[in-house]
Amino acid sequence: MDNQYFSREGLEKLKQELEHRTTVLRPEIAERLKEAKGEGDLAENAAFDSAKEAQAMNEGRIEEIKEALDNAVIIVGGANTTGVVTVGSSVKVESKNGVQTYSIVGAAESDPGNGFISNESPLGKAFLGHKKGDKMDIKTPKGVVEYKILEVK
Repeated sequence: MDNQYFSREGLEKLKQELEHRTTVLRPEIAERLKEAKGEGDLAENAAFDSAKEAQAMNEGRIEEIKEALDNAVIIVGGANTTGVVTVGSSVKVESKNGVQTYSIVGAAESDPGNGFISNESPLGKAFLGHKKGDKMDIKTPKGVVEYKILEVK
């Protein structure tokens, strides 16, 4: 698996989720399974089926989190002294849609509605490696849009 980028806060949230899933959810699901088994016939036991499904989903998510943590790269915030857009940069851009500011983050922390775009998104990928003053045409769902980088932090 490729590196996954996280802020310190995002990485801490992921660690907390792992802790919760292993120390709280796992035992709760195990108890549900135990109770469902005590009800008898497992062939038509909806409670058992539900608990088994919850267990599979929880264990799958635990494995996803462990893999993400194994491949985690922390984005170090602070002043961008190179002036080149990288993961962790804040980019002020201008397009026909006006002026917007985006923070380039890892996919796990992406929240486009709040200005956090993934380094793997079309927009995020297009900005990477560019600097103030650069113009680029980026294919968006609404067609090709020209963006100009006004500022890189």
